[in-house]
Amino acid sequence: MNTRTKKPESDLPGGNGKEQSLIAHESATQADESSMSAEEVGQSLKQGIVSSLSGLSEIETTIVALVRKTVADTLRTGGSAAGELVNVIHHVVLGAIGAAEQVGTGFAMSVKSVAKGIVMGVNDVGGDVVAASSETMRSLIKHAAVIGSDVGSVAKHAVDGMIEATIETGGNVAQAGKNAIEGAIEEAGKVSNMTVKALKQVLGGVVGHLGSTHDMSAEAAEHTQGAVKKPHAEAGRTSH
Repeated sequence: MNTRTKKPESDLPGGNGKEQSLIAHESATQADESSMSAEEVGQSLKQGIVSSLSGLSEIETTIVALVRKTVADTLRTGGSAAGELVNVIHHVVLGAIGAAEQVGTGFAMSVKSVAKGIVMGVNDVGGDVVAASSETMRSLIKHAAVIGSDVGSVAKHAVDGMIEATIETGGNVAQAGKNAIEGAIEEAGKVSNMTVKALKQVLGGVVGHLGSTHDMSAEAAEHTQGAVKKPHAEAGRTSH
């Protein structure tokens, strides 16, 4: 007769009830500690991001002030004639691109501040803000395409900056925004059809927001024309 030795319950898989309770308690405690640790990490990350964003806001404010002063001082010295305005904007944009390349940041990051600073600087000397908005967009699109930057992103940030500047200076937001977008689209046409398409997609919503009746979509224009012609044709057939 074979007699098997019965193993103690503590040696059986899972152990006895008391040991299982201890294991469960330890697991729960570890889970709580992990949860608290993750929460602390999350709070630390939050504070770090807030601090970084605050620093970024200060940087943007500094860029706006620097560009504004540079543009205003240069135009006061050389005059705010159309030719001088174009020349100043051109060199300011080149300077911004050079700075971005030297620091190693993307050009799109500083575009909004640069565009805002240009418009405010032109306004400070009583220059044509609407013309400045258009010329700024032309220059930004042109140089963004040359360096291979995301033209759509550059355009969107630039328009945002110019709209902010126009609002703060009490200018005609709708007119400045419309001219800026038209300048961007026209300059994009010198780059490629794909660039034009990209800008229309990015800036189309801005036009609607500004309350502009300017239709940037060729397809939409054709559709509208067709809709207008159709009633005329039907009216003609009715008259007979």
